[in-house]
Amino acid sequence: MTLQETLTKHILEAVHSVFNLTIDKVEFQATRKDFEGDITMVVFPLVKALKGNPVEIGTKIGTYLVENVAVVEKFNVVAGFLNIVISDTFYVDFFNTIKNQDTFGYVAPVEGDKAIMVEYSSPNTNKPLHLGHIRNNLLGYSVAEIIKASGKKVYKTQIINDRGIHICKSMLAWQKFGEGVTPEDTGLKGDKLVGNFYVAFDKQYKKEINELMAQGKTEEEAKKMAPSIQEAQEMLRKWEAGDEEVVALWKKMNQWVYDGFAQTYQNLGVDFDSYYYESNTYLLGKEVVQFGLEKGIFEKDPDGSVWIDLTADGLDRKIVLRSDGTAVYMTQDIGTAIQRVKDHADIGGMVYTVGNEQDYHFKVLFLILKKLGFDWAEHLFHLSYGMVELPSGKMKSREGTVVDADDLMEEMTETAQKISEELGKLDGYTDIEKAALYKVIGLGALKYYMLKVDPKKQMLFNPEESVDFNGNTGPFIQYTYARIQSILRKADFDYSTVAITSSGLEMQEKEKELIKQVQLFPEVVQNAATHHSPALIANYTYDLVKEFNSFYQNVPILPEQNLEKKAFRVQLSKTVGNTIKNAFHLLGIQVPERM
Repeated sequence: MTLQETLTKHILEAVHSVFNLTIDKVEFQATRKDFEGDITMVVFPLVKALKGNPVEIGTKIGTYLVENVAVVEKFNVVAGFLNIVISDTFYVDFFNTIKNQDTFGYVAPVEGDKAIMVEYSSPNTNKPLHLGHIRNNLLGYSVAEIIKASGKKVYKTQIINDRGIHICKSMLAWQKFGEGVTPEDTGLKGDKLVGNFYVAFDKQYKKEINELMAQGKTEEEAKKMAPSIQEAQEMLRKWEAGDEEVVALWKKMNQWVYDGFAQTYQNLGVDFDSYYYESNTYLLGKEVVQFGLEKGIFEKDPDGSVWIDLTADGLDRKIVLRSDGTAVYMTQDIGTAIQRVKDHADIGGMVYTVGNEQDYHFKVLFLILKKLGFDWAEHLFHLSYGMVELPSGKMKSREGTVVDADDLMEEMTETAQKISEELGKLDGYTDIEKAALYKVIGLGALKYYMLKVDPKKQMLFNPEESVDFNGNTGPFIQYTYARIQSILRKADFDYSTVAITSSGLEMQEKEKELIKQVQLFPEVVQNAATHHSPALIANYTYDLVKEFNSFYQNVPILPEQNLEKKAFRVQLSKTVGNTIKNAFHLLGIQVPERM
């Protein structure tokens, strides 16, 4: 039981015993450095209910705790704040409880509990993954791991947007300009090859628009009349009609992209339990629309189109089926959500990792699913995130100015190599070991920089800043973990067998502060799961590392002469290292044994 849980239990008892009242929660905060105390209870929220002076209320609760709770040594009250001093016994007992728990902070799922499905990535198959996809994948993967660590069963999935006019543009350009070229011929990953043809299409299309405008057409007319776009539209019609030649080309080029994506996902360190394809799901919602019509949830217009009126809910009127009977994106998303629950009967909620430009879409989707009567629709969450920009500005796929995901990962590895070589701390490493370490550092820098920012915020990504070995960065935390492993290797005695007791140990302030920080980890995991925010994990880990480094600089570890003190400090270092490793696992970041 954590310190907050322990104190909450006894403070509730104190209020009931002293004031004959029942309260349902207690508010804590860290004790200010200029006051004595390990934790502070905020008294102000109780003043109205207890009808008293905050100092008197705090004093009465503090007196009850000292008299009835063994781990509470003393207290002081400052205005409406009860500062509580905790005995070393509590910290030693807590430490002994968790020091050998390899998965400290994680909760095992309860048999029979509902699962959560987390969707992320969901790319188009007309171009390689880029910087924006990296943020999406890292957020989705991390949130899935955090929810899993909080005690839920999790399914990771994506829907691949493998149909539509944008796919046909790449296919048409390959037919016109490709001369039968394949990824094997060029040595390019398949997604990059297909992406090059998407850019080639756009160049040709713009050229045709300019030529038509020079002939006196308006820009709008030129965009519709350009031969390339008309050919792409015709190819889409043939695909939807099942034309064998078009479908065969579509399958071939999509497979090139799938193979390229798989390589990128592997390098990025993310995975999926299932895949859904738009080409299979875009008609799924049509049956649901018919059901909704019969129930009066949807309404049909005179032209045959089907709508839902959400104006009473503060939204607008939304189309769910065109007049020609074809599906729209909303229809597909309704059907896909329902299909996922059919495929996984234990799903109790879903998380959609999609950029904030789709905020309104998901408000509508979730509301429609609720109106259709699905109980799991109460547990749908849009993990909305801000765009990623570079110092040079926004990226544009059609113009080929995006930051390619593979290129960025390679650049991060090269940057890590350059900085590591400048620091000159890799003597004795083989070239293979160095290469592996550079990748761990480079990807760790990328992932941490992306995930330490609140998902809702737009962010500016600076590759060089992210690989700094100082400050709130992945490499700084990785270096601290490696330092801890060095301490463990240098410990020339069996520290794990030395019993740690409060009677033989006078705990120093730095040791106590470090244990207090470690103790917060399970609560941080639960909060991060509740708020779908890897940033809480990232910034907790940075705070833990800062606390450890302060401990390391001020308290002798291996030079300590007292065996129990030395064993305790080594064991404490090991526990901190394990907590760093567990936290970074939730961010998808590896930690090196040496740096």
